[in-house]
Amino acid sequence: QVQLVESGGGLVQPGGSLRLSCAASGRIFSINAMGWYRQAPGKQRELVATATNSGSTNYADSVKGRFTISRDNAKNTVYLQMNSLKPEDTAVYYCNAYDGAAYRTYWGQGTQVTVSS
Repeated sequence: QVQLVESGGGLVQPGGSLRLSCAASGRIFSINAMGWYRQAPGKQRELVATATNSGSTNYADSVKGRFTISRDNAKNTVYLQMNSLKPEDTAVYYCNAYDGAAYRTYWGQGTQVTVSS
């Protein structure tokens, strides 16, 4: 099992910045990739950004150039630096970890990000 605990959400004005953190514990040695997804009210959960153990990253087109995903393997933590935030970025953001050996996906509890003036 892998446990994921997110932090860093909150209320920010348009154009502002936030940094989300997600700390992993448990079977962390089996994690192949970690990432962030988000779900806005009335919408499906969507990919925001992912980062593999080898350092490859992937971003949704809507956040390219504004968001940056990074991993601190020593701390078993993944971060999402969000800059130039827009109201349409408002959503619950979920941390995600993929265990390739067990073909399992793990989710955090989610953290609310609200972009509003």
